[in-house]
Amino acid sequence: MTKTVLKIDGMMCGMCESHMNDAVRNAFKVKKVTSSHSKGETEIISEEALNETQLKEVVEKTGYKLLGIESEPYEKKKFSLFG
Repeated sequence: MTKTVLKIDGMMCGMCESHMNDAVRNAFKVKKVTSSHSKGETEIISEEALNETQLKEVVEKTGYKLLGIESEPYEKKKFSLFG
């Protein structure tokens, strides 16, 4: 699993977040995608690493500007009562 964080300029509200999430879901097979206009980020959890060129195209087609991409291995947090 891979966690990809996109730094995005131009998202101003909740509808912008929804628009970005839908664009990512339609272009890629993802487990989870969440956007925050206040942080200027979209966080994507996927099985495979995503193509950065394609990500840039998807973001720019929605009318926003991609400022950066960070990817790292992602492990689902395990719930434990005994920490």
